[in-house]
Amino acid sequence: FTFAATVEMIVLAGAKPVYVDIERDTCLMDASKLEARITPRTKAIMPVSLYGQTADMQAINAIAARHGNIPVIEDAAQSFGATYQGRKSCNLSTIGCTSFFPSKPLGCYGDGGAIFTNDDALAKALREIRVHGQERRYFHTRIGVGGRMDTIQCAVILGKLERFGWEVERRLALGEQYKRKLQAAGAQVGLLAVRPDRDCVWAQYTVFVENREAVQQSLAAVGVPTAVHYPLSLNRQPAYAHLCCPDCVPNSDWAAQRVMSLPMSADLSEEQMGRVITAIREMPL
Repeated sequence: FTFAATVEMIVLAGAKPVYVDIERDTCLMDASKLEARITPRTKAIMPVSLYGQTADMQAINAIAARHGNIPVIEDAAQSFGATYQGRKSCNLSTIGCTSFFPSKPLGCYGDGGAIFTNDDALAKALREIRVHGQERRYFHTRIGVGGRMDTIQCAVILGKLERFGWEVERRLALGEQYKRKLQAAGAQVGLLAVRPDRDCVWAQYTVFVENREAVQQSLAAVGVPTAVHYPLSLNRQPAYAHLCCPDCVPNSDWAAQRVMSLPMSADLSEEQMGRVITAIREMPL
């Protein structure tokens, strides 16, 4: 249950994706279902940190260690700045990958991202791969890609780093405000669970609703925009459906039919959130 980029790179690398279902209340990888999906051919485990919250990385890392120290790659595209058991997302596994797409907690004005690792050999390989496999200019030690961020996007990120701590604090606070106000309003929406050993930086403030299309139309009619991340889980996507049994991840299918994201930004005002809450309270369900 994630954006296609997660599985896209697995397939482009010539590997076969093996799906693990999610927890219904968090939309994160269900670590209790991971071990049954591991085989002697498993090369890596890729948990997705979705909506701003990390998966249960301690449990996932422990399973990986029991099976010969399988590398764990955190897809942290939506969770940069989040904390798990006192440690930051992107510092929880072999490699952490994040995105600086404009809608992310730390966003540039176009495409961008970063990879984090504490392994010096991996860091060297990653730096070379991002510049066409070059160890030094015109000396190519491995197959690579053109993976550099544009200079302008780097400048934007460096500028926005100065307010990133404030951005994270605001997103944490706004997430709590949304929760309190939706509960106080008696809104008939399901709230995403945030586990007590971690926080959520709410890249998207996501809820569960029945009859989603009608709900979205009702909110749009009073000027409240919504989005769906994601309407189809990867086992249902035309490009990847042949790689697995269609019914292999029922919780992912369940979530794909119900998730809906409400307006969220560090600059979201009290008045704007109030309009969203009022619209949800008054919508026909």
